[in-house]
Amino acid sequence: MTQPLLEVRNLSRRFDVSKPWLNRVIEKTPKIYVRAVDDVSFSIPRGETFALVGESGSGKSTIARLIVGLIPPSEGDIAFEGKSLRAGLKGAEARRLRRRFQMIFQDPYASLNPRWRVTDIVAEPLKVFEGSMSDRDRRMRVGELLTLVGLSPEDGVKFPHQFSGGQRQRVAIARALAARPDFIVCDEPTSALDVSVQAQILNLMKDLQKEFGLTYVFISHNLQVVRHMATRIGVLYLGRLAEVADAADLFANPRHPYTRMLLDAVPDIEMTGRRRKKVEGEIPSPINPPPGCAFNPRCPFANERCRTEVPKVLPFGTHGIACHAVEEGRI
Repeated sequence: MTQPLLEVRNLSRRFDVSKPWLNRVIEKTPKIYVRAVDDVSFSIPRGETFALVGESGSGKSTIARLIVGLIPPSEGDIAFEGKSLRAGLKGAEARRLRRRFQMIFQDPYASLNPRWRVTDIVAEPLKVFEGSMSDRDRRMRVGELLTLVGLSPEDGVKFPHQFSGGQRQRVAIARALAARPDFIVCDEPTSALDVSVQAQILNLMKDLQKEFGLTYVFISHNLQVVRHMATRIGVLYLGRLAEVADAADLFANPRHPYTRMLLDAVPDIEMTGRRRKKVEGEIPSPINPPPGCAFNPRCPFANERCRTEVPKVLPFGTHGIACHAVEEGRI
């Protein structure tokens, strides 16, 4: 077995959502924490796409920001090629490692500086990581990157507001590729775009992955998009992994009740006659999650054990599943 490019080990993140100090003193209330990510573990081989799916509030974007170092984890570790990113890497070693990580954000209207020309936006990673590059070489490289993502080198003189949403996301992809990364975190990169534009961006990302051997973490709530992109999928619920499996296996044979509920709600585009069910219930408040399995208030298979004991992710064939009902053979 080859070493995974990225390993996430027992990752957790808490946020302090308490009232201000004076209010707590007067009202005699304790601090309140939200556990946005709770004991999440997965690994990604080089050149593959690992997708994280789940409803809003399940912790997908928090994991994305933890991986690229925008926020520190409360517990757990992230290892890149076996090297811990929490080990306090400094100097040249940290610089070499950090240039191999990039991120494509969800909103192309907010992730680009409106006062900068596209040339400056795409060239920023080059200035940071290749400071010795001349201005002429930098402009040529920017032109190559814009051409690579389906734009023209002449577009470099324009400002972001002069582009459509899909074109802005192409600019964001060009910026992400500028540092020649190995690993890109894609945080719902097409959710703000029209459906026809989504397909163009997704196909572009797949082509770039094949050409440069890129590894993706792909975050989305759209299961059809995930089916098109992912090699392996992790299903998140209230900050914890409910199920992890190869993409084909997950869609063909979902095991966890929550995964089944999500897939049953997907429209039957191929008109196979499969009955479609709406998603029932709402995701609980992360401030006051239910005891035991967080999914138990919405689960038709829940019993007393589900309401008191938190399930662990256990291997079942090619799947990893956190479910007492599956473990006990009740489903």
